[in-house]
Amino acid sequence: MALQDTLNAFRANFEAGGPPYNAPGWIHEPMHRATDELIASGLAGHALKAGDVAPAFTLQDAEGNAVASQDLLAHGPMIVTFYRGVWCPYCNFDLQAIQAALPDFEARGARLVAVSPQTQANSRRSMRDNKLSFPILSDPGNEVAASFGLRFGLPDYLIDLYKNVFKNDLAVANGDPSWTLPMPARFVIATDGTIAYAEVNPDYTRRPDPSELLPVLDRMRTASPA
Repeated sequence: MALQDTLNAFRANFEAGGPPYNAPGWIHEPMHRATDELIASGLAGHALKAGDVAPAFTLQDAEGNAVASQDLLAHGPMIVTFYRGVWCPYCNFDLQAIQAALPDFEARGARLVAVSPQTQANSRRSMRDNKLSFPILSDPGNEVAASFGLRFGLPDYLIDLYKNVFKNDLAVANGDPSWTLPMPARFVIATDGTIAYAEVNPDYTRRPDPSELLPVLDRMRTASPA
């Protein structure tokens, strides 16, 4: 099943009040409202695009090891996927789909990292729960996400919903009181730092299928000198 089909099925069940969340119906209006407001803000249009130069970054993985983008690019193209956190079911489905595609990425010489504002302990939980074998990097305060044009602040009514209904306090989950998140995004970055592929969506329920990256990586291999 394509990733978006999986996400659509989950959303339909969630909004119908199905398990495991059995969420009250009234919560969906503020969630939809927040997404609509983020779309209307036009923020996604200001994110980095194909042809832009990606900012260099160094972040810590789930075990506290420093991972530098320049070191990864020294070995081949890099795939960077930004996600919201282990608490987000859409993100977890996304991570699982990327993990399934990892052998295809590696066969094309690409390195894969995920970036999230969550603490390293939550990154370890993400890796364990989703059975991941690629690094998750912690981005405190969404500073790297901001350099890619992805960071946004949650409206007060959504903060209230997260804290008091979902019992999801992002200040604790992220070890940061800013209540910011990244828009979900996927980038393929060439060895010279140029972005070859960019997909940014302010609607967190929509994610690009990992298979979309394969033709991009194939073209990059074809264009590389022998």
